[in-house]
Amino acid sequence: MKIGNLSFAVPIFLAPMAGVTDRAYRILAHELGCSLVFSEMVSASGIGYRNEHTLAMLETDAGEHPIAIQLFGHDPKRAAQAAAFVEELGAADIIDFNMGCPAPKIVGNGDGCALMKTPELAGEIMKALKRAVSLPVTVKMRLGWDDDSVNVLDLAKRAEDAGVDAIAVHGRTRRQFYSGNADWKRIAEVVEAVSIPVIANGDVRTVDDFDRICKVTGAAGVMIGRAAQGDPWVFQRMRAYFERGERLPMPTPAQRRELVLRHLDMLIAYKGEYIGIREMRRHATWYTRGLLGSARLRERFNRAESREDFESILADL
Repeated sequence: MKIGNLSFAVPIFLAPMAGVTDRAYRILAHELGCSLVFSEMVSASGIGYRNEHTLAMLETDAGEHPIAIQLFGHDPKRAAQAAAFVEELGAADIIDFNMGCPAPKIVGNGDGCALMKTPELAGEIMKALKRAVSLPVTVKMRLGWDDDSVNVLDLAKRAEDAGVDAIAVHGRTRRQFYSGNADWKRIAEVVEAVSIPVIANGDVRTVDDFDRICKVTGAAGVMIGRAAQGDPWVFQRMRAYFERGERLPMPTPAQRRELVLRHLDMLIAYKGEYIGIREMRRHATWYTRGLLGSARLRERFNRAESREDFESILADL
């Protein structure tokens, strides 16, 4: 698969997720077989105002590349200026734009999936991004706002006309959020309708899901979201299946212990001990999800105040 000047022999990608796909997690995902990682959503307005927190989200390490920085906003000029700033920083290999986030605080400002209700504006933003940068530009969208306004084909064609290099489609409407089932057949319709690469997203948790979504949609690539929370090994398993037809086992307790502590150390290094410890609480519950006694582990992780606390809890795995 090609996105602009970038080629991906194994087109398995990490979806952008707020509070999850930060620098530490992106490095781990790459190490475990992910071909392309996406940042958390970064506000185009925040970049324009040079907000300190926003600019910190643009910091990347060599181990994260190739990486797509995902922007959000609703103003074509600000989006273009933000994209140009990111390119000048050298922080990204791809500029991605969000038209799929369903969160109320995002759509309430006219951002994210709200742009699917204003396709003309969405088209202007995509054109402005392509004019602003030489990097490849991608866009992430949903099927539409609700079942009565499914317009993903229109938006996909507008993206193609704007010169966008690839689109990712989550097979749900905004009204669904993450409930129900992703409609892979709708994604297949997008694949048929445009000539640019389409990345399929939604309900890909296992190797069998990966196999089915590829067959049903005919998409050029697959994007993994919630299934990767606490399980970056999912990329390793899917890569092994894609390349060799091999089915790798789930990680052992020892592997989970080791990666939780490494992830924690990275968060502390990047964000400081206070923030790193607190952010790791949620990640640790995901890493140990499904294990015997995981509910009790979650309670203990949520009270952890130090690296030593995590070590003590993990010793019981």
